[in-house]
Amino acid sequence: MDENIKVLLVDDQPLLRMGFRLILEGEADIQIAGEAADGLEALTQTAALHPDVVLMDVRMPNIDGIEATERIAKAHPETKIIILTTFDLDEYAFSGLQAGASAFLLKDVAPEELVSAVRLVASGDAVVAPRVTARLLETYVRNAGQAPASTAAPQRDPLLDDLTPREQEVLRALAEGLSNAEIAHRFFLSEATVKTHVRRILTKLHLRDRVQAVVYAYETGLVIPSQGLDF
Repeated sequence: MDENIKVLLVDDQPLLRMGFRLILEGEADIQIAGEAADGLEALTQTAALHPDVVLMDVRMPNIDGIEATERIAKAHPETKIIILTTFDLDEYAFSGLQAGASAFLLKDVAPEELVSAVRLVASGDAVVAPRVTARLLETYVRNAGQAPASTAAPQRDPLLDDLTPREQEVLRALAEGLSNAEIAHRFFLSEATVKTHVRRILTKLHLRDRVQAVVYAYETGLVIPSQGLDF
């Protein structure tokens, strides 16, 4: 990644793009690489500009943000995507995370939170609003068909057997929305060691980032909805 974080703004509302541009351009380490008004244009711009982070609206003409996210995540895995949504428990935000987004933000996000989110996602070391993300995942995983899950164990992914016991503990902690510092405190580890564990987990499970690890933990039954999570 270049010294500056290159951001692509994708939204069909010019005023919203302008607002985000004004906020982000004021930061010395963030550069607006370009803008797009729909998902199709987002695909073209991503291929041409290679942004580090895409701020992606979901409801747009031509190709919506979910399909655009999925296609960008597959074609440009080095590009991180933040879904922009109106409601924190929006089903589109959940679909965006499943499609490969690294996080989601509410459109009325405070300026300092927007800047922090872009930096965090670009670094790959954190999930934006992790406990909100976990609550979103829990809600939609629970609603996605829990009848058999309540009486029988979910199907176990064989890849989980490649994780060490400590890595499984760290994965569960990630699914709770804990930061590296919080995981380090819980398990009496250094943050550097936690980062190493997270990196190995992502490699072994073929996942692109931390939020995909959270999605994976819920979808494979490693974490059961309402299993001691307090929101």
